[in-house]
Amino acid sequence: MVKQSIFGRIAQLTRANVNSLIDQAEDPQKMLDQMVRDFTNSIAEAESAVAQTIGNLRMMQDDYNEDVENARSWGNKALAASRKADEYRSSGDAADAQKFDSLAKVAIQRQMAAENEAKGAEPTIASQTEIVDKLKDGLNQMKGKLGELTTKRDQLIARARTAQAQSQVHDAVKSIDFMDPTSEVGRFEEKIRREEARVRGQQELASSSLDAQFESLEDLGEQTEIEARLAALKSGAGSQSAIGQGAGSGADAGTPSTAGETTY
Repeated sequence: MVKQSIFGRIAQLTRANVNSLIDQAEDPQKMLDQMVRDFTNSIAEAESAVAQTIGNLRMMQDDYNEDVENARSWGNKALAASRKADEYRSSGDAADAQKFDSLAKVAIQRQMAAENEAKGAEPTIASQTEIVDKLKDGLNQMKGKLGELTTKRDQLIARARTAQAQSQVHDAVKSIDFMDPTSEVGRFEEKIRREEARVRGQQELASSSLDAQFESLEDLGEQTEIEARLAALKSGAGSQSAIGQGAGSGADAGTPSTAGETTY
């Protein structure tokens, strides 16, 4: 029963689906750590039990070998006693011949008993050998599962740490996203843009005001000239002198002086 219980426990553990257990766990890392510990402890217990089973098998084999050796030894003794009896019988010593024949019979009885012991142990030894082989195979499977589980745990822990680091980087980048209008940087940038636009508006307004001032100066100069010409007309200076000094000056320059004028 103990051996069957050990074998059943090993079979159950080796059939464990690691991926299924992980999927059902709330905390896969803790689940994997616990499974590694459980598998390690179970392997240690199974190794101890299997070692005891193997030890029992080896004792049975030793007893079997001893029975086989005893059967061979008693067979040799029976043969030796029988030959001695024949020698005495040949020499006419019936009493000693009978004595050694009796010893040969005792040796044969011992031989048969040893043979029966060995023969009776053979099925048990065969059965125990099969069980030990299965237990050894189960232990190897358990160790393979433990290696698989350890590798899986290390991989998942590494992946979890990588994912956590990536998440932290993503959150950090997201927190300083310059294109996000709701962020502090975005609001500060919008404030600067409004200030720049206001300055451009002031510059544009100042430029328009300066142009208007120059235009008003030009209009004032023209009005002054009109007023001057009107005053000249009213004073009798004539329109010609008011229209252009250059024409009157030219006519005067082309008219001969009265002092040198010759009349024909």
